[in-house]
Amino acid sequence: MIAATFFGSIGMSGTFEQARDFFIEGVAHYQAGRLTDAERSFAASLALVPGRASTLTNLGAVRLKLGKVQEAADLLEEALKQEPDNAEALGHRATALAELGQHKDALNCADRALALNPALGPVWSLRGELLKDLGRYDEAATSFENAIAHGGDPQLHRYYLASLTGRDVPAKPPRQYVETLFDHYAEGFDEHLVQVLHYRAPQVLAEGLKRMKRRFTRALDLGCGTGLCGPLVKPMAGALVGVDLSATMVERAASLGVYDEVVQSDVVSYLQATPHRFDLMLAADVFIYVGALEDVFAGAARVIEPGGAFCFSVEASTSEDVALQRSLRYAHSRGYIEGLAAKYGFDITAMTEQPIREDQLLPIPGLYFWLERTPS
Repeated sequence: MIAATFFGSIGMSGTFEQARDFFIEGVAHYQAGRLTDAERSFAASLALVPGRASTLTNLGAVRLKLGKVQEAADLLEEALKQEPDNAEALGHRATALAELGQHKDALNCADRALALNPALGPVWSLRGELLKDLGRYDEAATSFENAIAHGGDPQLHRYYLASLTGRDVPAKPPRQYVETLFDHYAEGFDEHLVQVLHYRAPQVLAEGLKRMKRRFTRALDLGCGTGLCGPLVKPMAGALVGVDLSATMVERAASLGVYDEVVQSDVVSYLQATPHRFDLMLAADVFIYVGALEDVFAGAARVIEPGGAFCFSVEASTSEDVALQRSLRYAHSRGYIEGLAAKYGFDITAMTEQPIREDQLLPIPGLYFWLERTPS
């Protein structure tokens, strides 16, 4: 969503013409996904004709996509000084302010943008996210419905709606939600999880494995993320394979030099297709983004050798077998896991209740399981 026209008048100067050409070039780069080139072109246009709202808006939009959030917010503020009723600039500034954690100011910008142009689907979606974070769930649901009505991805927004209403809950999250979430989250992922959220699932699972006093031939780190489990598990395993849906996470995990192989794949698809067999499979804080676990357990029964170990964590549900929460994460009940273990040929050798991480300074209740594949 960027301005596509650089208006001028008859008899415009050579400088203005050159600025217009840079602007048009920037639009073409943006539409083709060449963001660095688009940034360069819009910056060149702005240098020739400073203060132009359309150029400021587009440069702000590009820098926002490049992760230069504060720079984007400043440019968009300048654009709005020139054109206070620029709906596109308001929408982009709302996004920038949201990423900077200024939710109330972001909501104000979103409301102003939608008052000017109610057809802005992405702004309805952002508004829904902001209202959800502010605890205004009914209003958030209405915003997500409006996002769908104005071109928003129906599958994604119905997932958001299900987390708020508890109705029509999908068995699993949309693939694009999980992939985009972790591609975006990869930078600073480890520090945020460990230092801010006090995440300890890898350590808890590894400590349980150490108590088994076993040496594993081939281990699978399912949903490996950036590789937090890798250094803890590798000393217990001859070979270690990581699997993750996010290309950015796969790249980070591979760079550790701990894994013998890291594969980009949906975890269920990998379990259904891999020719390899393992005597250890672990999944730390992964099933919260999987949902129903029948296919995971069927895949585990396929790839884990008799006598092999399967350990994992889940967020604890006390009401439903599989519950989609307002956090957009799934929780699972103890009884549900026990039923799947029995159905797919696993014995539960150990289980403990401990927090998974913190959210808003509150501990998130978790269940940790260590299973063994029943010998044939």
